[in-house]
Amino acid sequence: MVRNVFFYPAAGLLLILGLSGCAVATGAAVGAGAGAIAAEATGNDIEDGAAVGGLVGAGVGLAIQ
Repeated sequence: MVRNVFFYPAAGLLLILGLSGCAVATGAAVGAGAGAIAAEATGNDIEDGAAVGGLVGAGVGLAIQ
């Protein structure tokens, strides 16, 4: 379970920006979600997984933009 109360609003904001056409925000939102799920599945810290996934996703979004 995510303990950081700022995670969900931040992910929501990134998703809204992503839906408006920003590839970087879309990549960050999708990456953060995937990273959190992967961290949960492997027993690692969810916030760290979301942070790393978000950074990787933002990089991918920037590359394809």
